[in-house]
Amino acid sequence: MLKVASYNIHKAVGTDRRRNPGRIIDVLNEIDADVMALQEADRRFGARAATIPEKLLEMHSDYRAIPLDVQSDSMGWHGNTILVRKSVEVLEHDIMHIPCLEPRGAIMARFAIDGQQLAVFGMHLDLSGLWRRRQASAIVKMAQQKELDVPVVLMGDLNEWSAAGGCLKDFSRAFQMVDCGKSFHSRGPIATLDRIMHSNTIRSIASGVHDSPTSRKASDHLPIWAEIALG
Repeated sequence: MLKVASYNIHKAVGTDRRRNPGRIIDVLNEIDADVMALQEADRRFGARAATIPEKLLEMHSDYRAIPLDVQSDSMGWHGNTILVRKSVEVLEHDIMHIPCLEPRGAIMARFAIDGQQLAVFGMHLDLSGLWRRRQASAIVKMAQQKELDVPVVLMGDLNEWSAAGGCLKDFSRAFQMVDCGKSFHSRGPIATLDRIMHSNTIRSIASGVHDSPTSRKASDHLPIWAEIALG
């Protein structure tokens, strides 16, 4: 049994308009997942510095960001990063160039956890429906190729307001959609923008939205999570 989660941390700026990375770490510890995909983990402009200082994460959590070897000051790739428990072995990691109108990307990492392997794709898709479909198509092809060797989980902020249309059609043709619930806006969730999907060889045991007093303030999105079984 593994717990995975996805969280758009809004550059660590909360609903009170304060940038507070410590508050984000508090939420990560509340979720207590084995693997987490984060979006908006870096500043958008300039050097794209990480919004959660590495030392702060190391000192106050059991998590580390997978190395992406892209920019020295950044945590991720176009704001996407994957966090894992410090005990998890990272076997492979990669950045993915996807079709985009605005700067977007996706990332992948493969792990060994308790003797089993899992590949996780993290993403933050475009605001434009046309470009979301193109991005979803590209990610599905890469994930299906990886799925030949290892079970796959895909997580992120899809920016898809439709309940079943748009890019959800592209993902659902190849992967199982987990019903986590509405995650945006954190003050009063009305949309299911954040999603978790997985290979047919994976079973989803439980899922939900992590709604706590801290998560309602830490970002404009609430985190989503799923407990899964491999095989």
